Amino acid sequence: MTTTVASRAASVPRAATPPGRLRAWATRAPLLPALVFMVAVTQLPFVATLVISFLDWNALYPEARGFAGFGNYAEVLTDPDLRRSVLTTVLLTATVVLVSLVLGLGLALLLDRPFRGRGLVRTLLIAPFLLVPVAAALLWKHVLYNPEYGLFNGLLGLVGGPQPDWVSSTPLLAVEASLIWQWTPFMMLILLAGLQSRSPELLEAARIDGASNWQIFRHMTVPHLRRYLELGALLGSIHIVQNFDAVFTITSGGLGTANLPYTVYQSFYQAHENGLASAAGVLVVLGSLVIATFALRVVSSLFREEASRA
Repeated sequence: MTTTVASRAASVPRAATPPGRLRAWATRAPLLPALVFMVAVTQLPFVATLVISFLDWNALYPEARGFAGFGNYAEVLTDPDLRRSVLTTVLLTATVVLVSLVLGLGLALLLDRPFRGRGLVRTLLIAPFLLVPVAAALLWKHVLYNPEYGLFNGLLGLVGGPQPDWVSSTPLLAVEASLIWQWTPFMMLILLAGLQSRSPELLEAARIDGASNWQIFRHMTVPHLRRYLELGALLGSIHIVQNFDAVFTITSGGLGTANLPYTVYQSFYQAHENGLASAAGVLVVLGSLVIATFALRVVSSLFREEASRA
């Protein structure tokens, strides 16, 4: 009888032990202030922007404000200037991402080889990505592109070459060059991490079997870097789609360089069309979310691959 009572008492869970759900909330409690701050700073303004995007609201005529439904979105998708800005955004993003990936891959292959001063070279190559975007754009506009005292025209003058106005003659290329210079180090870091994760035993076995450097690069390095290339392209696209600094600083959106973020700025601050600007901004966010979803899938697949190797 005593044994039965003791066994029943032992089977009853102790009151001092918290349930699993309560324990889980206790471990997440330190993160709640950060979560509340993130929601207040990012999600609430987005909800407000989403609501405004359904309104016909010009700040100059606040009394004429009314519900527009999807009219603002239809205007964004059908207006010639806005459509042109969408195409400019796609062209700008694709060019910068592809060229940055190619240059970043070349630099990563060079830095993957041991040589004296490699740490210093790596630090110098990373420096452009650490600059403030506006500062980088100002550097290109005044130090390099200026037709009177810029570095490019100065070098051309030494050999008797022409003195072009780079921003006026090639405006979109001028913006793309500054962004490529700034984003190539980012691609280089991602691809360098991928190169250094290769198995040295497999590379040595391939060389022993007589494989050339080109064969190793084509059949081993490129397939191994596929996930890293995708990750660099997706992360770069998320940021470059939303780029405003270079366009605003170098060309002020003129000469066919106005991308969608700059068009949102024009609609909001110059035309005072709050509803139209909000609709364009929501479309930019949705496009970025689509790209971010693919980026997260690539990151998760990389983690799974590394876990399987371990």
